[in-house]
Amino acid sequence: MIRHLLSAGDLSLDDATLVLDTADEMARLTEGRAVKKLPTLRGRTVVNLFFEDSTRTRTSFELAAKRLSADVVNFSAKGSSLSKGESLKDTALTLEAMGADGVVVRHSASGAPYRLATSGWINACVVNAGDGTHEHPTQALLDAFTMRRHLGELAGKRIVIVGDVLHSRVARSNVLLLATLGAKVTLVAPPTLLPKGVDHWPCGVSYDLDDALAGADAVMMLRVQSERMSAAFFPSAREYSRRYGLDSRRQSLMPPEALVLHPGPMNRGMEITAEVADSARSVIVEQVTNGVYVRMAVLYLMLAGTNTTEEA
Repeated sequence: MIRHLLSAGDLSLDDATLVLDTADEMARLTEGRAVKKLPTLRGRTVVNLFFEDSTRTRTSFELAAKRLSADVVNFSAKGSSLSKGESLKDTALTLEAMGADGVVVRHSASGAPYRLATSGWINACVVNAGDGTHEHPTQALLDAFTMRRHLGELAGKRIVIVGDVLHSRVARSNVLLLATLGAKVTLVAPPTLLPKGVDHWPCGVSYDLDDALAGADAVMMLRVQSERMSAAFFPSAREYSRRYGLDSRRQSLMPPEALVLHPGPMNRGMEITAEVADSARSVIVEQVTNGVYVRMAVLYLMLAGTNTTEEA
């Protein structure tokens, strides 16, 4: 297993399969048990270093580390030295002095986790929990884990990712990971919400959602990230929903066993209707549950038996 998890593209097929298989084992060992704790990371310290607001990702990593019996420190930018102007370097040196074994970092700047991992400021293993509009590798892993549980091996499966690809770190990580796993990915979005260079990504691109849904094994809807938009990328919310929203009519175009996913949080009524989000085909709540198993697997593989004071 790699020392740091910074990008889904860093994972080989063997690495990705190992994480997914280990997550399966974590689920098997903890599902349905009254006491869900395992002793595997006892004595290790995991720091959640979040420079951006987050609820589900931070809580998921915290639960994952605690279920492995690690000591967990939540380090939020608000109310800390970071809000007083402390640099990433000084924060890293502080964590190093405190003896952190693993650092889970979310940052608004793309590349911040890579800087933290490669700067030499800290010897801990680093997990990227989302950096700007760049990547979110553990989200891609939990999405793949969820699909694999329902669809079996993902090689050859047809996955459609719909929506605000331009601002989505989830989309980029999913495309890279699913391509590694052998899936056939199609991005569907208005031209204004596709990034430059998308034609070089290992996926297809379409502007017609109805056409793309017909052969899909799974459809992943992306949130429209209005907070990252400084201009008008589409005429109106109503027009966006009409062209690229998943409603009951569009769901009926999908094969009977096709899954509906969403990384959350959802804009109900915009990219997805409440009826579809709560339908039997939706695995959105299951994604949250599976996120804990996947993050347990990542932390276990990176920290169990390693000596973080040594160079990789």
